Amino acid sequence: MSNTEQNKHRWNKTYDWQGTGDEWSVDFGGTEALWFFILYPRIHRFIPAQTILEIAPGFGRWTQFLKSQCDSLIAVDVSQKCIDFCRSRFASDSYMQFYVNDGTSLAMVPENSIDFVFSFDSLVHVEKEVIQAYLLQLADKLKPDGIGFIHHSNLGTYPGRARLVTQFNKLPESSRTSIPKSRTVKLAANGVEALLSINLQANRGSSMTGKLFRECCQNAGLKCISQELVNWVKGKCLVDAISVFTHPDSRWDRPISQLNNSKFVAASRLTSRLAKLYCG
Repeated sequence: MSNTEQNKHRWNKTYDWQGTGDEWSVDFGGTEALWFFILYPRIHRFIPAQTILEIAPGFGRWTQFLKSQCDSLIAVDVSQKCIDFCRSRFASDSYMQFYVNDGTSLAMVPENSIDFVFSFDSLVHVEKEVIQAYLLQLADKLKPDGIGFIHHSNLGTYPGRARLVTQFNKLPESSRTSIPKSRTVKLAANGVEALLSINLQANRGSSMTGKLFRECCQNAGLKCISQELVNWVKGKCLVDAISVFTHPDSRWDRPISQLNNSKFVAASRLTSRLAKLYCG
């Protein structure tokens, strides 16, 4: 089963969605805190935007905030279950359109129509072929001054550890959750301490990296103008990347800026504390 088919099966069949996606915001103090303290400061220059494209909205965790920042919004997801939920959740918002795709296609999006493309905490689960396919199409979908903000995997930066992650993830779930602490100690004693600094449960695409994203942009005729490499929830390894891209010579064009942010986890702890003061 391909990575895309695995994601389709998981989000359609095996994941129960009891928390409607908000369960993934708990470590940040909740979805509201994650949006206003973590995401909005990173994208505030790009919104409001006339037309927003959201890739892989899930049950609309970020859509609920994006919808007030545009005149029209298009969202695509590989999961029929997710799209059905979003159509119901946002039924009263006639300017929003929701489509099921095959995991890579943006055929339903008109060319030269998108001002801002957004994806967070979704495309981290896909491999490089998916990112490449999306960027090739986004080169035609984005307006001349359009801009994109995509959260994706950087796990491929750690090839040795990625192999360990792959092997670990192939174990039956019962085996993964029942490994005794003594086994962890044994692994450390054998020189595999790196396992203690990488988020094994994050299910990141093992072939994707920040460097590959930049190369995919260049091959698509786009330009990556910033990258923030971050750890995720636990561990020191920078398993994720947040990349911003645009057309060369757009009003956003500039030399690339890069940041290795190993304090992202620490920031999540701060947002959890701030949420108690400023969020509902």
